[in-house]
Amino acid sequence: MLPVVRAYPLYKFLHFTEESGLEKNILDCGAGGNLPPLLLFHQYGYQTTGIDISSRSLARADQFTEKYGVNLNIVPGDMRELKFPDESFSFAYSYNSIFHMSKEEIKHSVNQIFRVLKSGGLTFINLLSIDDAMCGEGEKIGENEFIQEEEKKVVHSFHRDNEADSLFAGQEIIHREKRYLERIYDGRKILQVFIDYIGKKV
Repeated sequence: MLPVVRAYPLYKFLHFTEESGLEKNILDCGAGGNLPPLLLFHQYGYQTTGIDISSRSLARADQFTEKYGVNLNIVPGDMRELKFPDESFSFAYSYNSIFHMSKEEIKHSVNQIFRVLKSGGLTFINLLSIDDAMCGEGEKIGENEFIQEEEKKVVHSFHRDNEADSLFAGQEIIHREKRYLERIYDGRKILQVFIDYIGKKV
């Protein structure tokens, strides 16, 4: 029996993709890990492709797909320079991944995602809000951009409400949601705050 995908915001994105009427092929930018979210779309009959820049995350995804006997087609790649032709996918997303880079890199990555989307295609990205408990911690490298410690030192970029609307210039924002999540991290209760976007290529 396959495990339940815990990437809950992607169920909402799945609703939008199912209603679109487009061919069911999808790209995950940041697809690795021990429970790849692409599994959700695979279970609904999508042709899946995933990329990840982290060899550790790719190895974990390989272990998962081997254990459960599923082929999600997750390969090495960098969302800042997608190695796919224009208009290759109906849908593309980056879940809990794109905010691990500078705002300039995020902008470039979103442009790359829209480049590989077909006309009318949909994308989901989620960003960190400045209301997140971690905003302000670590070494500051830019406006609300910090180097912070996870399994290793990584960049986290935090956005003000509506700041990231500019990422969708020339496209259509069809859903925007500010999402609050309380959880235990390193033995303390923290508040995580995300800004979720679903955009449409026009």
